[in-house]
Amino acid sequence: TAFAMKSTYGCDGISTRQHNEPAGNQDVWHYHLHVYPRYVNDQLYLTKGSQSDPDERSFYADKLRSWIKETFKV
Repeated sequence: TAFAMKSTYGCDGISTRQHNEPAGNQDVWHYHLHVYPRYVNDQLYLTKGSQSDPDERSFYADKLRSWIKETFKV
């Protein structure tokens, strides 16, 4: 996923976060890893996040999906 993000989004790096148990908004225990594209001076941890629109997420997911299919011939 990190290679796909760097190639597709042109980001400068990647950050990962894991949120577990009820305090981490996890109702059913499972391994859940968030992968964030990072850009120089993006201030990711200095701003309050918000839920993005499903159509916006779909656009970025489709870009990653296309890169993975092309790269790994799946």
